[in-house]
Formats: sequence, C-alpha cells, structure tokens
Amino acid sequence: MRFIVIRVKYIIFAVIALVLISGVLLTSRRAVTTFLSGGREIPIYSVERPDDKIALTFDCAWNDDDIDEIISVLEKYKCKATFFVTGKWAEDYSSSLNKLYRSGFEIGIHSYNHDDYTKMSREEIERDMEKCDTAVMKATGYKPVIARAPSGAYNDNVVKTIEDSGRACIQWSVDGLDYVEGASVDGICEKVISNTSDGDIILLHNGTEFTAAALPEIIEKLRVGHELVNVSELIYKNNYTIDHTGRQKSGGMM
Repeated sequence: MRFIVIRVKYIIFAVIALVLISGVLLTSRRAVTTFLSGGREIPIYSVERPDDKIALTFDCAWNDDDIDEIISVLEKYKCKATFFVTGKWAEDYSSSLNKLYRSGFEIGIHSYNHDDYTKMSREEIERDMEKCDTAVMKATGYKPVIARAPSGAYNDNVVKTIEDSGRACIQWSVDGLDYVEGASVDGICEKVISNTSDGDIILLHNGTEFTAAALPEIIEKLRVGHELVNVSELIYKNNYTIDHTGRQKSGGMM
C-alpha cells in the first residue's frame, strides 16, 4: 500500500511538471514574459548578453531636415542603427526613408501618426500598425518586424497586440533627451555615453537641433568598449525571459 501511495505521488508531480512545461512551449515566448513580470506585459528595454553589443535607435516623427547628415555620420563610422518611423513620416518623407533602407539601416514602425496606443482597442492598434506597414512598404518594399509604441506608452493590451502581430515590442534603456528644451550637443553626449552599458538600447530622434552634431562623439566613445548593432541583432528571438525591469535574458523560466 505504501509503495502505491508513493508511486501515485510521483505520478501527480510528473503530470504537474509536464503541464507546466507544455504550457510554456505551447504559448511560446510571451507566456514566459508574462510569468516573470508578475502577470504584466513588458516590452524589451535592454538585453542581457555575453558580449558587448548595444543598439542605437532613432525615432522619426517630425521632419527629415537632418536625415542626410545622420546617414553621412553613420556611414562614415560604419555604424549600424535602427530607425522607428511613423507611417505619416514614411509617407511625407518617403525618399528619406528609402535612403535609410538602401543604406542598410533597420526600419521599425512607430505607429501611423504617433497616437497614444494605450487609448486604443486591440483592433484599432492592429489597423494602425497595418497602415504604418503599408506606408513603409510603399517606400522600401520591406515589412518591419519590430515596433515601438508612441512615446513609449504601453499597457498589457499594447504589448500583447504588438507581439501577437509577430513583432518584437521595443522600448529603450538610455534616453539621450535630445528633444527637450535646453538640449545641447554636450548634454546629449553626456547622457548617452555615461549611462550606456552592454545590452542597452539607446533612444535618439531625428529632426532635432543637436542630434546629428552629437553623433560623432557618441559613436567614437561608445565603440571603444561596445559593438553597435541593429535592434534585431541585439535581442533574442525565442527561448527568452523578460524581468520586471524589461531586461531580456536568454533561456527559459528561472
């Protein structure tokens, strides 16, 4: 009788373990994200990596006055970068978007017109992203696989809708604050260079007064100890976890 009881206990434990493992595998990476975030959906802010990779990103929603200069600086230093564009920007400045794409820079979407996704339903967000996709594809022929919510504002619905669409939801861990009143070349450089560590995602913007001018120093200083890559090269595509800070880590549940 004791032998039977022990065997039944082990069988129960085995079934529970199998159910938990199967649940993780069947619901893929997003279930792991939710588990480690206490039930909340969290975008990727940064990545824990075994190397020194970081990602330089630009949000494009205003004008294209400095795009040629930004491209020139990035190409001079052979520096990779990712540009998150709104659909309206893609339509208004399609030639600049095409230049970015032809120059080899990664393109992500940033909504159609920078409207707040946290105030939208799932269906509204899906339609907005599709509209942005259409604008980007018309200019480049490329459909983006990463997205950044407008103003970085998100809730569970925003992150889940973006990821369920097959896109990675990307935030940032270092903000150059190049768009604020009182910004300067020195200030932007200081904020980026002093705060960047391995695995960080840096936020800058085009269409600002000082960003292009700050780029050379930022790149020169950062590439001493880091490799600058596209966001898609920095993040893990599967079998990962995300902690409560938005730090993405390779591997399953811990």
